[in-house]
Amino acid sequence: MAEPVREIAQNVDNVYKYTAKGNMVAVISNGTAILGLGNLGPMASKPVMEGKALLFKRFAGLDSIDIEVKHRTIDEFVDTVAAIADTFGGINLEDIKAPDCFEIESRLIERCDVPVFHDDQHGTAIVTAAGMLNAIELQGKQLCDSTIVCLGAGAAAVACMELLIKCGAQREKIYMLDRKGVIHTRREDLNEYKQLFANNTDKRTLEDVIEGADLFLGVSGPNLLSPEALALMGDKPVVFACSNPDPEIKPELAHEVRSDLIMGTGRSDYPNQVNNVICFPFIFRGALDVRASEINIEMKLAAVEAIRQLAKEPVPQAVLDAAGVDALEFGSGYIIPKPMDPRLLPRVATAVAKAAIESGVARIELPEGYMQG
Repeated sequence: MAEPVREIAQNVDNVYKYTAKGNMVAVISNGTAILGLGNLGPMASKPVMEGKALLFKRFAGLDSIDIEVKHRTIDEFVDTVAAIADTFGGINLEDIKAPDCFEIESRLIERCDVPVFHDDQHGTAIVTAAGMLNAIELQGKQLCDSTIVCLGAGAAAVACMELLIKCGAQREKIYMLDRKGVIHTRREDLNEYKQLFANNTDKRTLEDVIEGADLFLGVSGPNLLSPEALALMGDKPVVFACSNPDPEIKPELAHEVRSDLIMGTGRSDYPNQVNNVICFPFIFRGALDVRASEINIEMKLAAVEAIRQLAKEPVPQAVLDAAGVDALEFGSGYIIPKPMDPRLLPRVATAVAKAAIESGVARIELPEGYMQG
């Protein structure tokens, strides 16, 4: 054991040669926003974190360990994670409440020399953007011309809207709502993240802003999009009702109201499931394989494009069998690849790794023949 110790002491980069660091992700939570259950504490989050670790292994071959942090302040959490970050190839933050999660991730990105990624924000945003871009393409619309209504103003909502803006959406065409209604410029109760989406408008309710809208994203709660509100949307609307386990409106009801609808949910028993597992294992795989120092916007956009293009390709029989369906073809009922599609690993990981290299955050090149064969 002495020789690798000496080698690492002489050149810290040798840690990747002699240890498991380059294939290891930490899944870290404080349990303040567990699934749909809320703030139940670090230990209550452990089953979810252990499950997340299994998904990293199952889908991307990444080793992972869950870490639940008990703390009193944001400073304590950040200091704790930063102190152990070098042990891992990357850090996945999970189930941390808003707005704390924004500050925590931002500060850890600054302090850590490995990728830090809050999946509740960015994983959700990447899969949502891929699906919505395909949906509006099928509806014959352009994102830059689309009016977007976002019901919910937490971590996922903010990240989804910011990424859609990077994809071409116009900030002034986005209406975000929280429990008090439309987020507008005359409200004095907004945190700095909600202020980014404060619209200069006299509209105050969901019904006010959804009239004529092209896209609806729900990351809020069950049954909050009424049939009457859905009926007010513009022609050929796109609705992603992602509240789990019960969406903002059930697909059966939504399709009764609007026959021209394209819809996604967070559930596996409906078409077009918005599921983070479609991206996060593969994003970390690509990032770690080039020893990226961060997961930047270029890498996220590369993941969006890889996912949305895969949905347009013929689906192998093995994927159809795993999904329990006879056929899948790009269209209103299939705009997002299935989580069990084995092509996601090479497509997304390769795209992310190449984007890391091109944007200057990779420390090594991809090996020849990466993810081939």
